[in-house]
Amino acid sequence: MIRRLQYHEIDFEKYTLCLENSAQRKYSATKTFLDITSDKKWELIVYNDYEAVMPVPYVFKSGVKIVHNPMLCQQLGIFSKEDQVEINEVFLKFLEKNYLIRIYAFNEFNQFKTSLKSKKNFLILPEKYETVYSKYSPKRKRKLRLDEEVVNNSETKDISFEQAESFIKENFLGASKEEDIDSFMMIFKKMAEAGCLIFSAFYLNKRIINVIVTYFDAVTVALLGTFNDKDFVKISGASVLIDSCLKQNIESKIFDFEGSEIPNVEEFFRGFRPELRPYHLIEYSKKDIIKKLLSLKFIMKL
Repeated sequence: MIRRLQYHEIDFEKYTLCLENSAQRKYSATKTFLDITSDKKWELIVYNDYEAVMPVPYVFKSGVKIVHNPMLCQQLGIFSKEDQVEINEVFLKFLEKNYLIRIYAFNEFNQFKTSLKSKKNFLILPEKYETVYSKYSPKRKRKLRLDEEVVNNSETKDISFEQAESFIKENFLGASKEEDIDSFMMIFKKMAEAGCLIFSAFYLNKRIINVIVTYFDAVTVALLGTFNDKDFVKISGASVLIDSCLKQNIESKIFDFEGSEIPNVEEFFRGFRPELRPYHLIEYSKKDIIKKLLSLKFIMKL
């Protein structure tokens, strides 16, 4: 009924077919996105003959395999033609029994009997741009009305990874270590090389003051990063860039804000009046992982 496959055992044609025809389809579960963000460190739990699938990314810590959502990969979970609580519970129990888990995030559509933690995400579903714009908050609309001087001395354009790299590094917030920033940049570089990432810049007086990073596929545009020169936050270049992206894409694609638990970031996203789409996750502390690992070793000795 349910089995665990290592990466080299996955039938990617069947996996992709299941994902693309699923009720829960997410860009972050595609092979391209997962291969890059996890460096191909992911397995698959399969129900019957790919009737339902659940990708499971992992990292190695001191030689131990631990489940952990990769950087920039907000949601994974179970994918099937229709979301079924009973099937989801089977996957959940299998995951918890057979893996050491640090963090695993399900998708917004996965429902469970088991009580799980949740986090916020925000989406704008495909609709005419004029309708989307009409829903913006009054504050967001004001921010988009730039002063004449700014209009006359600014421009927006898509730039290459090489052009964006130094600005992003200098204005990267939220990463606790230098190596974390390097890891993010490597993912951005690989995605850019794969042709699925766009770097959009707001220039003021021929100087970059804002950059947004968006991931594109056939169904979704995902906001993977917003980077701002703190000396020019009042100019609202990031709002202009997001609005421009929506104008170009929202009629045919979902716009995924990759929601944040940081209050000021959440407030910024809410100004575009997206839909709140919470998702479930399971999370264990390092202490919990050590306890489980020790218990497994004890059982193996018996």
